[in-house]
Amino acid sequence: MSQQHSADPAPNSALATVADRRDWWRDAVIYQVYPRSFADSNGDGMGDLEGVRARLPYLRDLGVDAVWLSPFYASPQADAGYDVADYRAVDPMFGNLLDADALIRDAHGLGLRIIVDLVPNHSSDQHEWFKRALAEGPGSPARERYHFRPGKGEDGELPPNDWESIFGGPAWTRVTEPDGTPGEWYLHLFAPEQPDFDWNHPAVGDEFRSVLRFWLDMGVDGFRIDVAHGLVKAEGLPDLGSHEQLKLLGNDVMPFFDQDGVHEIYRQWRLVLDEYAGDRIFVAEAWTPTVERTANYVRPDELHQAFNFQYLSTHWDAGDLRACIDRTLDAMRPVGAPATWVLSNHDVTRHATRFANPAGLGTQIRLAGDRELGLRRARAATLLMLALPGSAYLYQGEELGLPDVVDLPDEVRQDPAYFRGAGQDGFRDGCRVPIPWTRGGSSYGFGSGGSWLPQPAGWGELSVEAQTGVAGSTLELYRTALAVRRERTELGAGDRVEWLTAPEGVLAFGRGAFTCTTNTLGEAVTVPAYGRVLLASGEVAVADDGTAELSADTTVWWIAV
Repeated sequence: MSQQHSADPAPNSALATVADRRDWWRDAVIYQVYPRSFADSNGDGMGDLEGVRARLPYLRDLGVDAVWLSPFYASPQADAGYDVADYRAVDPMFGNLLDADALIRDAHGLGLRIIVDLVPNHSSDQHEWFKRALAEGPGSPARERYHFRPGKGEDGELPPNDWESIFGGPAWTRVTEPDGTPGEWYLHLFAPEQPDFDWNHPAVGDEFRSVLRFWLDMGVDGFRIDVAHGLVKAEGLPDLGSHEQLKLLGNDVMPFFDQDGVHEIYRQWRLVLDEYAGDRIFVAEAWTPTVERTANYVRPDELHQAFNFQYLSTHWDAGDLRACIDRTLDAMRPVGAPATWVLSNHDVTRHATRFANPAGLGTQIRLAGDRELGLRRARAATLLMLALPGSAYLYQGEELGLPDVVDLPDEVRQDPAYFRGAGQDGFRDGCRVPIPWTRGGSSYGFGSGGSWLPQPAGWGELSVEAQTGVAGSTLELYRTALAVRRERTELGAGDRVEWLTAPEGVLAFGRGAFTCTTNTLGEAVTVPAYGRVLLASGEVAVADDGTAELSADTTVWWIAV
């Protein structure tokens, strides 16, 4: 028997919502929407909240449990909304507060939860607090809410320390004082338009607890915390003593990242969240040196989940994947938190393109690679991820098998990192190109007025319209996988897997009556047939002797019979 992409029709309960289930987040599938690239309702070329709202039925039918929205706050957009000018307002390009309210209400009506981004490490330089800090000058109370410092050197012409911006160059910018003279410097771990808050000042904590309540009162179901590891800086802001600091990120505890003081902030936030009914959650974006340090963020009185960037960074190798899975589960088990699994997001090259290239190139690359190979591995990686215990995150468009757009002309690129020559290469635009909904139209159904980043020719053949109802399509693979995952209690929940003996290059694990086998090799392998095929990302041939041949780069889900 040769089989690909098969499953029993899911009963109605497979599409039931999690809205009435406590601890829903422990095994939830959460879908990231990057609003400017999801759907445009007014034809201005930019996605918006009304566009997201109109597409909520698609997400319900896809089978996800919650929707995480990247920032839509009032912002000058120096860093795609991660420079917030007003945490209680919607940027006009995305709509207004009434649109946000309608989106939340409609989502709840469809059984979907809404998680919003929160950006507490820094504000926009157009935030009222920062504008006051500049206007009131050195020594003013307003400056105490940010990291203002005198410079070094005879005339204060050198930065206060040697920290480097994540986007390249110094992490400090010198201001011109109200009297026109060169003055103090302020800290910005990202773009100069994103000054870092000083969380030692009590007004900062008070403000963000108020912001939490504002959105919780509107009905949001949780927050994804941007740069959750960055809020607290080491006492005295000591020099790091090295250059090319970007290469150290994720390998060492830095004086500006993953300081132990962040945990008291999150314990205070948890008290706020627990005042509200409805099982609401916090999710940490916390880049840490080890998954064990990530576990510190999800202790019982802190946050609920933390992104597993170690898993996202693991290349397509059975041994490395197994080691990462084991480390993750072992680290989360003592704190009682679920593991999370993610393959793509708005900051990294899509995994269909990463896996199309040789290992070792990192998570931001600008090489198309072998498209067929990348898609085959991406489909297999998705089924592997969805079979693991814990919560899974999907990034918009990955269910269509979208590759990164690696050939955007320089003149259209908008990632601020691209314009900071000493920093990152600004490849994030490639994963932010608006997704295709239809085969044709000015922007393949994204909107009636084109798209803010150009979409490649042939995008329509990857669209929702082109893949819907097509057996074997990546979209239908995702839909079926999510339906099966919700129906089968062996999937998602729990905190361990039972590894089975498997050939070199193959992962095999059991979870009750369910078994997952993943062939990471570029050639077919023979494994035991672990029952009936529930779903496969590629070809699998089951023989009469109780064995099965898995094609190259293929994951198969089995159920015991």
